[in-house]
Amino acid sequence: MIDYSKFPNPCYIMEEDLLRRNLTLIKHVADTADVEIILAFKAFALWKSFPIFREYIHHTTASSPYEARLAYEEFGSRAHTYSPAYTEEDFGEIMRCSSHITFNSLTQYERFYPLTKEADHAISCGVRVNPEYSEIETDLYNPCAPGTRFGLLSEQLPDELPEGIEGFHCHCHCESSSYALEHTLQHLEEKFGKWLPQLKWLNLGGGHLMTRKDYDVDHLINLLKGLHERYPQLRIILEPGSAFAWQTGVLTARVVDIVENRGIKTAILNVSFTCHMPDCLEMPYQPVITGATFGEDGPYVYRMGGNSCLSGDFIGSWSFDHPLEIGELIVLEDMIHYTTVKTTMFNGIQHPSIGLWTSDGQAVLYRRYTYWDYKDRMD
Repeated sequence: MIDYSKFPNPCYIMEEDLLRRNLTLIKHVADTADVEIILAFKAFALWKSFPIFREYIHHTTASSPYEARLAYEEFGSRAHTYSPAYTEEDFGEIMRCSSHITFNSLTQYERFYPLTKEADHAISCGVRVNPEYSEIETDLYNPCAPGTRFGLLSEQLPDELPEGIEGFHCHCHCESSSYALEHTLQHLEEKFGKWLPQLKWLNLGGGHLMTRKDYDVDHLINLLKGLHERYPQLRIILEPGSAFAWQTGVLTARVVDIVENRGIKTAILNVSFTCHMPDCLEMPYQPVITGATFGEDGPYVYRMGGNSCLSGDFIGSWSFDHPLEIGELIVLEDMIHYTTVKTTMFNGIQHPSIGLWTSDGQAVLYRRYTYWDYKDRMD
């Protein structure tokens, strides 16, 4: 049981025992199915906890130079890196910090693959493919929606893969079941099966929520074993994010005021949904609040309101068995995966610099953001 009095408020608090529970299950899947499961930084990048992770897994996945550098320098191994688009300015750093690089298009591959031959270490290259199938219902999270910017269609690939393409990357899940993976593999093999014998590895991306209580882990293991039997030369890689930190911690808050408008009571908290829990508004989804039930069935009903000036910075309604008081502790559960990274630099994407063009034609640079801004924010 967490002693909340030992922490400042508000505070993200992760429980080591819960984290190790997830890591143990993930390692069991990897060992039993003979696959590699790596941590996706886009969902979790609290680098001070990496020593715990390294007891169970060996590699991570990155989508930006900052994430790749965090993998190499703090996790201690080069990243499996994918980005929708690389630039000349960043690609040298990407190569320095990566063991695998996946390209989103053949134009990106043709532009940057030759550079990988000059690296001082071996880099295995691949391309992202689009099976044109996904069971994700929210378009915001669906990488296979019509017109998507992610991945190659089967008709865009030549019969013989270009030199240096050693792997395929396929990502079309979000907190999905093993049965969604089964259906995805059917579409993937139907559309891309003729190329799989030419490859060394297949990355099945993230979204495999194997640590959720109702997830069929044995079914997942059997699916992966079957894939091995059909393509024994392939190294199978999965890169979930949420599964690692699923239900491992909370965000604590306090009620700072209670306001009422047209019969609707709102408990204003010292946290913000748009600033600290953006998935609650983007997805949207309703987090579990300890000691409360979602809906209006209880005797004391409140919206939870954030402390920003955005009108829509609230979720609700929540029923409590007692009237809330100013200063009362509110515990929002399962707030470690995605939430912590989205309060910093999501995907390690560098913030734009800030400058001023003066009236006399001078360029004044107010601020340039660097890797240290990203890393220090995860400190």
